[in-house]
Amino acid sequence: MDNRAEVREFLMSRRAKISPETAGLPAGGNRRVPGLRRSEVATLAGVSVEYYSRLERGTIAGASSSVLESLARALQLDDTERAHLLDLARAADGIPASGRSRRRSPKNTATRNSLHWALDAITDAVAFVRDSHQDLLATNALGRAFYSPVIGDGGRTPNLARFQFLDPASRDFYPDWELFAEMCVAIMRAEAGRDPHDKALQDLVGELSTRSDTFRTLWAAHNVRTHGSGTKRFQHPVVGELTLAYEELAVTADPGTILMIYTAEPGSPSAERLQLLASYAASEVAEI
Repeated sequence: MDNRAEVREFLMSRRAKISPETAGLPAGGNRRVPGLRRSEVATLAGVSVEYYSRLERGTIAGASSSVLESLARALQLDDTERAHLLDLARAADGIPASGRSRRRSPKNTATRNSLHWALDAITDAVAFVRDSHQDLLATNALGRAFYSPVIGDGGRTPNLARFQFLDPASRDFYPDWELFAEMCVAIMRAEAGRDPHDKALQDLVGELSTRSDTFRTLWAAHNVRTHGSGTKRFQHPVVGELTLAYEELAVTADPGTILMIYTAEPGSPSAERLQLLASYAASEVAEI
């Protein structure tokens, strides 16, 4: 990915989102573009217009941390957007972000017995490990039953992004499909900023951009986010609607991979359905 283009498009997209009123500036007239002018961002950040223009053209290498922080405040970036800007600056300086090596292999993660033992010890919740490419590397038993529409009959490693944008079944599995699509792309955008030399991720972005108009539009928006925690709705083909809370945990032994756990509120209909799915999964195993 072209770092200069990434910086340029990210800064321009953030600038376009802020109105003068929101920034505490007079609106004025004859605005040909949405959001703030370059001169207004420069004033808010305390830098010259010429210097900010250079930054927005993608020449961010060597920018000091104080300038980047001032720019983040001027553009009213949230924590994830701020981290993304810093990642882009590190990449421009030739520094791998977050201490990651630039080439990672998920092979050890997928085959490590201790990780599978840990996943299998989680019996009342959906648990799985995915990497920065949205590949499902490992799941517990309930996770395999839960993600059966994604996993399918086998073949190549299941990928949440491909399922989201290329498989029509995703629109049934995700009742809030548009929201899931935005989240998926924003997470991938943040990953791309952290490691712009990740060829596998570049290839995935290229594939999805070619095959999905929705993905291509969302990718061009340059929105970023982290998962963290929250609640999602699913429509499972076996047990019906599930509202599940999720927590995302970093797998520190394998930088770039995360452990995701989905649970249901105790005593809720979703908890009963999740237990029913666990029983169904156990019966399927027993029949094999």
